[in-house]
Amino acid sequence: MLEQQRTKECFISRRNFLSSLAGASAAVGLGPLVDQARGEDKSSSNNPKMKIFLFSKHLQWLEYPEMAQTAKGLGLDGLDLTVRPGGHVVPERVKDDLPRAVEAMKKADLEISMMTTDIRDPSDKYTRDILETASKLGFRYYRMGPLYYDRNNSIPEQLNELKPKFRELAAMNKQYNIQGAYQNHAGSRNVGAAVWDIWELVKELDPRWMGCQFDIRHATVEGGTAWPIHFRLLTPYITTIIAKDFLWLKTEKGWKCQNCPLGVGMVDFPAYFKLVKQAGVTGPLSLHFEYELGGANKGARSLSIPAEKVLKAMQRDLSVLKNWLAAAGL
Repeated sequence: MLEQQRTKECFISRRNFLSSLAGASAAVGLGPLVDQARGEDKSSSNNPKMKIFLFSKHLQWLEYPEMAQTAKGLGLDGLDLTVRPGGHVVPERVKDDLPRAVEAMKKADLEISMMTTDIRDPSDKYTRDILETASKLGFRYYRMGPLYYDRNNSIPEQLNELKPKFRELAAMNKQYNIQGAYQNHAGSRNVGAAVWDIWELVKELDPRWMGCQFDIRHATVEGGTAWPIHFRLLTPYITTIIAKDFLWLKTEKGWKCQNCPLGVGMVDFPAYFKLVKQAGVTGPLSLHFEYELGGANKGARSLSIPAEKVLKAMQRDLSVLKNWLAAAGL
């Protein structure tokens, strides 16, 4: 069993979950989200919408039932479940614990389809266990683990060395009917910070089995105003996307990226979601909270601030995101 430590202020029991959520909602004027969780909001649309999944890294202060109830109570469609070292499900326990996590998610009426892993190589010890177990339980998308460049070796040579691993993973993904996706992540050593890396790695592969999880925050950091070109380049391989925001700040040590709530930063989400709509990308979307949030932003097992403050921040970002998606017809 996955052991998790909680402080008193961050623990949410099954009994008091909705009342805690209602209090947080009232404080920020987002009552309809709780009404929806209670079944009181009967409004609906026959038009398909982009599904929003909460990156479960930010709920690692909760055990499976409370994690699932929290996501449902906030108005999320599902969870982008962390199945990796330090995650909600650790690789060596995947056969036992992933079914338990899925059972809790199903009880909360959450969709099962998306997870984040540390898979980088088909020959890694737990790769097959993770993919086989996840596939049987209904997962259809997973994010791979990050890859890094050796600064002492040639970039083209290193990409060529990675291509066979991507081909083998794609073949394994086909076997288990699941799509792997590599995330574009900013950073001076990260493979995929320059999205052309990803294109080189996946361009000869079937996008049904290997693609890209497009991160607009990191694409904006690295690409500035060129991110639409990068998105268009990878469009055939984009199935899942990520939403988070940032600001450039000038400090004594130079310019620095600072994560921030959605809409406060530099990412042009209205333009981005317009392009997503035009490209026919339908999600699911993984919602991240990477700015300071009492440890929830870093996947902490306990919070340094009251849980209500965390829920308020999540509700606020979710409301902003839903407005953008609606405006874009998503």
